[in-house]
Amino acid sequence: MDLEAKTPAAAQARRDLIDQGSHLFPNPVDPAAAQALLALIRADRAFDSSLFQTEADFRANPQYTGVNPRPGRNLLERFQPELAFLEQDPRIVAAVGDILGDGYQILDRKVVCGVPDSAVPAWVKAIIAGNPVNNLGAFMRPEYRDITYFYGIDFHQDLIDFKDRDADFLTLYCYLHPVGRADAPLFLLDGSHLLGATVFPHDLAHSGPDSWTYGDRQGQRIEVAQRVLTGGAGFAAIWHPCTLHGTQPDAADHERISLRYLLARRPGAPAGMDEINAALKGPLRLSSTRVDLAGDGSAAIKANTVNQA
Repeated sequence: MDLEAKTPAAAQARRDLIDQGSHLFPNPVDPAAAQALLALIRADRAFDSSLFQTEADFRANPQYTGVNPRPGRNLLERFQPELAFLEQDPRIVAAVGDILGDGYQILDRKVVCGVPDSAVPAWVKAIIAGNPVNNLGAFMRPEYRDITYFYGIDFHQDLIDFKDRDADFLTLYCYLHPVGRADAPLFLLDGSHLLGATVFPHDLAHSGPDSWTYGDRQGQRIEVAQRVLTGGAGFAAIWHPCTLHGTQPDAADHERISLRYLLARRPGAPAGMDEINAALKGPLRLSSTRVDLAGDGSAAIKANTVNQA
């Protein structure tokens, strides 16, 4: 039996997840609190070329794995009280609670930085050119790996990091400052979740200025619309772990700073996610989620679709 949504707004969020795989909150969470947190983050370091190792240091000991935030090395552990504006926002709590059930859990939370083009050293650009996932953690000085840094990432599902796990969680994303078209905004493909879990890199072909043909390599193909997520400080959205999304490199002269959460239902708890997943036409889990990496974690292929958007 389907669970009744507790509020009209929560019901709308659930419908949006069923129909398009994402929900954009119509009004931002507290913009002043978002900008206050942003000020603390920016006071901690300069988001420029000083973040990077020297080329000699990198080549002496290249490390492509274990370079993202983790417990004990996560900048947000220092700012937990300042996260209440997002974590305790009544609209966020109601929508997420409806989809994941009461007592949902925080799997992960971190700061994500789109690094501006001007800050990325030329030697790094030469290594990453054409990569589908330009996670810059490998090139950062170790003391700064408490944030995830990107220079564009191809369309992907957040299930990519969870092989052999059901799509039973949500991503919550929040911009801490205004994000325009040049600021590496997120690109979402509406309805892409309907094919369920598929292997990265995904089967995508441009079919129009803002549309794509998406296939599961099992015979199903659908048309999906591209949506560019621009917004002000406190802009927030949630999406299904099978929803395709990505970003282009940051073309602005400043960094793009956001919060990213992964939120999961408690095992066995009834939740609206059951209704959402019942609408999918593909699997909820994969034993292998990606084929783009070499054994050491470096990129094994050169392909990037989102940069065609």
